[in-house]
Amino acid sequence: MAACRTRVSAMLPNKIAPAQVGAGIPVRLGARPIGRPAFMAQWPYHIPSPPGARMNPRDYDLDAFWMPFTANRQFKAAPRILVSAKDMHYTAEDGRRVLDGTAGLWCVNAGHCRPQIVEAIRRQAGTLDYSPLFQMGHPAEFRAATLVAQLAPAGLDRVFFCNSGSEAVDTALKIALAYHRARGEGHRLVLIGRERGYHGVGFGGISIGGIPANRKAFGSVLPRVDHLPHTHSLEHMAFSRGQPAWGAHLADELERIVALHDASNIAAVIVEPVAGSTGVLVPPVGYLERLRSICDRHGLLLVFDEVITGFGRTGSAFAAQTFGVTPDMITFAKGVTSGAVPLAGVIVRREIHDAVVNGAAPGTVEFPHGYTYSGHPLATAAAEATLALYHEEKLFDRARAMAPTFERAVHGLKGAPHVIDIRNFGLMAGIELEPSPGKPGARGYQVFLKCFEKGVLTRVAGDTIALSPPLIVSEPQIEELAQTLGAALREAA
Repeated sequence: MAACRTRVSAMLPNKIAPAQVGAGIPVRLGARPIGRPAFMAQWPYHIPSPPGARMNPRDYDLDAFWMPFTANRQFKAAPRILVSAKDMHYTAEDGRRVLDGTAGLWCVNAGHCRPQIVEAIRRQAGTLDYSPLFQMGHPAEFRAATLVAQLAPAGLDRVFFCNSGSEAVDTALKIALAYHRARGEGHRLVLIGRERGYHGVGFGGISIGGIPANRKAFGSVLPRVDHLPHTHSLEHMAFSRGQPAWGAHLADELERIVALHDASNIAAVIVEPVAGSTGVLVPPVGYLERLRSICDRHGLLLVFDEVITGFGRTGSAFAAQTFGVTPDMITFAKGVTSGAVPLAGVIVRREIHDAVVNGAAPGTVEFPHGYTYSGHPLATAAAEATLALYHEEKLFDRARAMAPTFERAVHGLKGAPHVIDIRNFGLMAGIELEPSPGKPGARGYQVFLKCFEKGVLTRVAGDTIALSPPLIVSEPQIEELAQTLGAALREAA
């Protein structure tokens, strides 16, 4: 630990004395006078409250932080602040316990603040806090990659690490292009996504993604992109349990796109096995199988974006295994560390890896891509501990066993006010509401707020309420989720 410690005085520029800072005496850095912010009463400036403790009156300002995917003015007028978490619950700043119905943001699959994961991070931070990943390595990244590969479908056994689902998608797209180039088909540049698909917020992800609100301010930056139609139809699928029987033929649209662009120009097709962020759209029976068949026929790579579905959400390590369809690449993030430290990556079919790596000139960087924090020591240590916990507690099996109870509970909301559809698969569900006239999204947001007021955290996507609890959820907690949501629906305008 001593090797990782640095004296505060050494960290302060221009030889500012720590006592000078602690006393709140204005000092100068270059030409800019600064004083100690009022909330920094001591160094270190904040000691976290113990779990469940009621927080002191808010001792920080809300203005500086520009919040992601948030209506900032609306939030800061009535903030919802979480201060601690344990297992299935958050604690809000007013001391209320809040049942986590969304696994944070689809990611805390093993539950919050699990001791095994916390200790692994703490131990790694005291041993090796950072290691350069370019031309260097550390043990945890190799161990974590091996564990991820062992969970993947047969044939997918090479792992490239990054930090987020957005980065994983952009990485997969670049791998697809690099693969075709290595094979002498560098003209394969067209990438196929799907309407209502979410593939992160990088320029690659929003280009192949199909959520209009995420694209309209930025456009489609990648020039050669096309989209499959989405798979949802209220007329034919409403209140389906699990996979809808109608809709496999929608995969045949890929044949039309292939004819339009010519197969020789298309690099890859990327879809979410279950489209999560758009409101939980479950693939029709036979749909993914048809996509795989068409891709095989025309030499297209098939990429499954499993950032949400990976690591137990569908009852298997990956949805590819649940559906029995093996893609050429899988993107992952979120559940690999149960959300404790950012880590993501791409699992690649060995033939793709070998074509890129073995096709390059000896001594050259075969794939000029990566990130400063790819395979970060703390992140990979968290992944090792998380994957061990999934195995020891058989959490993927638990998710599969709890799915029927979850399905019954969410479909029990049929007939509740405003509900026009319910979709579910594994431990994820979308409850779609009739929009308020002229105010799309308003009713969904109102229900989200009412659920939070009643002690349950849900996720709102337009007028769809999404549920995706941690895999450790119990039957009584599933009932609590459904009952609270039902009460919120009855109170909503």
